[in-house]
Amino acid sequence: MGATTLITVAPTGAESAKADVPALPVTLDELVRTAEECEAAGAAVIHVHVRDDDTRPTLDPFLLRDTVTALRESTGLIVQLSTGGAVTDPYEDRLRVLDAGPDMCSLTCGTVNFGDDVFMNPWSFMVELYKRTQELEVVPEFELFDLGHITSLHRLLDKHGLPYGGHVHCDLVMGVPGGMPGDARTLVAAVEALPEGATWSATGIGRTSLPVMFAALSAGGHLRVGMEDTVTFAKGRPVTANAELVERAAQAARLAQRPPMPAAEARALLATKPR
Repeated sequence: MGATTLITVAPTGAESAKADVPALPVTLDELVRTAEECEAAGAAVIHVHVRDDDTRPTLDPFLLRDTVTALRESTGLIVQLSTGGAVTDPYEDRLRVLDAGPDMCSLTCGTVNFGDDVFMNPWSFMVELYKRTQELEVVPEFELFDLGHITSLHRLLDKHGLPYGGHVHCDLVMGVPGGMPGDARTLVAAVEALPEGATWSATGIGRTSLPVMFAALSAGGHLRVGMEDTVTFAKGRPVTANAELVERAAQAARLAQRPPMPAAEARALLATKPR
């Protein structure tokens, strides 16, 4: 068990609409302000989805590059771009995300039913994306929505070697309708199946956010929180800002005697490229 806790914030996502969730950061100014607040609250990594002028999810390469630049100018956070985008985004657009030059990117290790939709990640796409991360020296965070995804991760590493930087870091995404449930028993099973030496964070979607947070801390893992994953702070009480989710995670980490990890320590842990 480490002495500190890596906290990732996922502030926007591609699912919630601004009209339904007014506090959701969708403009570049809103995202930068959110990043600054979350860094001050204890986050070290920001997992980024972007929106267009109509607040719809987009993988526009110019907007992605502008976003990476703005976040680097305003914060010390590790910038991790989503290569998942929205469930309707084509594979070629998802591959081009890496051209924006992030420190990290998400790499989902398999297809999963995603509510009423299907999040497609066939083997050939996984391999192409993984090789591209190695070529461009971007650290992947392996997103695991189900136990079978861990088998695919082992296969990927066995066939194509370690990621850039040499360290494997995963995020267990739990509680998605169609993926693995967000409970302690499943978390322990997933962690036991991970590659030797891998570090991991856990994400609880919706009402599983707190059970997964506490289970992850008790098992020595790290945390991902944010309005991509939950827009409700407590029953009947909407989230007012991403920073309050980070603050709660930081408080829980301190109670577990594993306070938030500074960004410099996180860069060493994740072996991201020096910027």
